[in-house]
Amino acid sequence: MKVIISMGRGGTGKTSFVALMAKYFIEAGVKPLLLIDADPDQNLNEMVGADLSHIKTISELYYELMEEGGTLTGISPRERMEAKIWEKSLYEADSFDLLTLGTKWTEGCYCVPNAALKLVIPSLAKNYRYTLIDSPAGLEHLNRKIISQVDDIFDVLDPSKKAFQHVNRAYKIIEALDIGFKNFYLVGGREFPEELGGKAEEKTGLKYLGKIAYDEAVREYVLGGDSLLNLPSNSPAYVSVKNIMEKAGYISLKQLLFPE
Repeated sequence: MKVIISMGRGGTGKTSFVALMAKYFIEAGVKPLLLIDADPDQNLNEMVGADLSHIKTISELYYELMEEGGTLTGISPRERMEAKIWEKSLYEADSFDLLTLGTKWTEGCYCVPNAALKLVIPSLAKNYRYTLIDSPAGLEHLNRKIISQVDDIFDVLDPSKKAFQHVNRAYKIIEALDIGFKNFYLVGGREFPEELGGKAEEKTGLKYLGKIAYDEAVREYVLGGDSLLNLPSNSPAYVSVKNIMEKAGYISLKQLLFPE
C-alpha cells in the first residue's frame, strides 16, 4: 500500500496531474488503484471519465447517515460509514476505484465531511496498492489532517512568489501536525518555466522533478469532458508526467512489470 498526494495552489493543474499519474499506473498494470477527490469542486471524476450520477459523495452520504440518527463518534458509527461507502459511494471501474468528497449543500464549513473522510481513508486505502489523493487548493485541509501518513507528496507550482510561500507554509504545517511522509517533491505546472526549477529548490530546500508539459490535447479533452486516461501515450503532458514519476523512483516498478 502506498499513498500519494497532489497539492498546490488553485489552477496549477494538480487534478490533471493526478489523472495522468493514474494513467501511468494503469498502463504499468498496477491494480487495484484508488483515487480520492478531496476537493469540494469535484473535478477528478471528469478527468478520468467517471459518471457519478448514481454515486453518492462523502458529503451526501454523511448527511444521509445523520438523518438516520447517530454520530461518527466511536467504532460503531465508523463501521456504519465505511459500510455505506462500499455500498453507495465507491465508483468502480475496470482499472480504478474513485471516492469523492463532493460539494456540501448546507451552511458551514467542510469540517464534518472531512472528518468522515478522515475516518475511512486508512481502512479503505489498505485494500489498494496505490491511493492517489487530489487535495483542494489552499492549506486548510492540512490543518484538518485528513490523512496522517503518506508516502509521496507532489506540490504543483505556478510561476509566482506565492507558490514558493505556499510550499514553505504547507511543509511547516505538515511538520507541526506530525503528518508522516517519505518524500516531498516539487512539480512545475504547465505555466511554470523550466528554468525556475533550480530557484524552486533553492527557495524551498525540496527536490524539483520537472514540469508538466503544455499539451493542447489536454485542454481539448478537459473542455470536451473526455477522460485524460484516453490520451495517446505520446502526449507531451503524459510523457512529462511519466518522466516525473520515474525521477521520483517509480522506474523500478516499471522495470519490474516490464523487464527488458
